[in-house]
Amino acid sequence: MLESLKRLFSGPSPGRDFADVAEWAKRRGHTFKRARDEGGFVIDGVLEDKPWRLEWGPPQRTYITGRELRLRMELNLPSDMQMLLLALPLMDLLEKQTYEQFVESTQTQIGTTTPEEMRWLVMFPKVDLTALKNVKLHFAAVASLPAAGLGWIEGPLAHALEQALPTLLQGDPPFVLMTLRNRAYLRVQLADPDPQSIATALVIFETAVAQAVKAASNHTDSNSEWHGTATSAWQSLRPDDPAERKRR
Repeated sequence: MLESLKRLFSGPSPGRDFADVAEWAKRRGHTFKRARDEGGFVIDGVLEDKPWRLEWGPPQRTYITGRELRLRMELNLPSDMQMLLLALPLMDLLEKQTYEQFVESTQTQIGTTTPEEMRWLVMFPKVDLTALKNVKLHFAAVASLPAAGLGWIEGPLAHALEQALPTLLQGDPPFVLMTLRNRAYLRVQLADPDPQSIATALVIFETAVAQAVKAASNHTDSNSEWHGTATSAWQSLRPDDPAERKRR
């Protein structure tokens, strides 16, 4: 009885304090903040003097269970530079769901409420990853311009993905990397946000951002809309927009 009263008046026990993650962020010069209501946290950092945001907490996509780690950064990439790389099992799942939703049902159009990951699998051609044998075993990609998509993935980004296969991406968990509306995004299912996993995700993300800027530069001559954009691709992230956070 006495123990029950103690638990009643002491309130819920505190969750994990993420001291190891906070210490890692501090050493790297990042800002760590605990999320009060969701049992997660936010880390703000910079790349080439431009900010990015990392969040860990409840997932914002139904294909992720438990908790997710997500990263985003604003870039001034060409508006038609839309690229998506995802874990191969996730692509198979989303393609199946898309088929069931729009072929085997009475629904005939893909609405804006459908995640871009599903819409893009229908809208955009696949990127040929044949030359990237190890990447092809674990990932798939689509892009509005497949050549740009391949240029984005091959080289440093492919290497970063391969390096993460024994750790963060072991077992091919739900994983998404994309450029969308002048932003780069990363999502991955992650139950335990230990410093090593966060560092690995950040390496992949920063490599993807750098390669996206490079891909834009390499294709400037092939698309007149892209002239003058690659040199100004690094742009400051606006103050966190509650509406944007709710939508994403």
